[in-house]
Amino acid sequence: MSHAPSRNVQIYSWATYDFANTIFSMNVISMYFPLWVTGDMGGKDIYYSLALSASMVAAALTMPLIGAVSDQRRVRVPFLAALTLFSAVFTALIGLKLGLLAGLVLFALANYGYQAALTPYDTLLPEVSRGVDVGKVSGLGVGLGYLGSIGGLLMVKPFVEHGGRTAAFVPTAILFALFSLPAFFFIKEAASKKSKRPVEIRRNVRKIFLTLRNTRRYPGLARFLTANLVYSDAVNTVIAFMAVYASKVIGFTDTEIMRFMITSTVFAAVGSFVAGRVTDRLGPRKALFIALGLWSFTLALTCLSFSRTMFWAVGPLAGISLGSTWVSSRALVARLTPPRKFGEVYGLYNLGGKFGFVIGPLVWGGVVLAFEPLGLLRYRIAIFSLLVFVVWSIWILKGVPDSAEKETACRVRGNY
Repeated sequence: MSHAPSRNVQIYSWATYDFANTIFSMNVISMYFPLWVTGDMGGKDIYYSLALSASMVAAALTMPLIGAVSDQRRVRVPFLAALTLFSAVFTALIGLKLGLLAGLVLFALANYGYQAALTPYDTLLPEVSRGVDVGKVSGLGVGLGYLGSIGGLLMVKPFVEHGGRTAAFVPTAILFALFSLPAFFFIKEAASKKSKRPVEIRRNVRKIFLTLRNTRRYPGLARFLTANLVYSDAVNTVIAFMAVYASKVIGFTDTEIMRFMITSTVFAAVGSFVAGRVTDRLGPRKALFIALGLWSFTLALTCLSFSRTMFWAVGPLAGISLGSTWVSSRALVARLTPPRKFGEVYGLYNLGGKFGFVIGPLVWGGVVLAFEPLGLLRYRIAIFSLLVFVVWSIWILKGVPDSAEKETACRVRGNY
């Protein structure tokens, strides 16, 4: 007679998936694919921008439907497994050296699977954490995610040293799938009766727009979500293109870029820990202002880094800024949103984060293309454009109160 895995086994299996998917995120999105496009294949930054943005739009548009279907069928693990394996297969195919255009298409498909899989993964959190604090389980996943970023780089490094950047994709795909297996086999969803009603796509889309419109009822929430979209454009573009900047402008080797990424990841973990305490002490709004102020300084320093030594300081600062931004942002969502609406608004907040992977990369690619006659200076102009996004988001955020209970007279009028 078989027994269901214990609650702790299911919790660690769920969190291990964070370890798995950050291997993909770091190795493919942040490190080797953009370098392969712009370095090995001689492609323009805008090519990577278009592939990344297209896959993010597709993910953002279909994730609500995936969530609705999985809710109605009362199962998440099969969706998680299918989308993860979809991503892993197309990641491996990039390594077959089929050419630049084919590589971009394969990357878009792989990234779509990776992003879309986050919907069933996130909705499994309440399932696996029953009887355990959700925050602790979520924090375990975040911690393993940081380890996955570092571990993925280190495990793939020997393949890259032997076969070049193209050799990174097959082992990354294998590692992504391999470390995902515990989630597929050890998470047991509670048996429940499936709904026989057909999934109503139009109704689910209408619900998203209704939730968006209703955010105006809560002081500062719509304004915060707008600020989140703006600074996410900058932050996500840094994640996607920092390796390209380090390679082309600073002259870092792949090994130096890997060390730079690992350093940034370690400091992101430190930043998350410290930001949690700062958020508790000062409140999420002030903590987010501090995080965005640090981003402004970091991007300005990146623009002005004309020596390798100076640029090394950017890694830790970017890591601390990144960790602090996500911690304070999530806390501010909770502070501004009534508990009964948290699920809807948090979904909208995540949707904004996905679209933050669309505009920023396109702006980066467009700036680098438009200022091509200026040589490497165009990359510094692209970084400056991201600084503009951050400063703009700070200005928007100034109209956001500390909580929904305070400053009730502060209503959003849409005049951003």
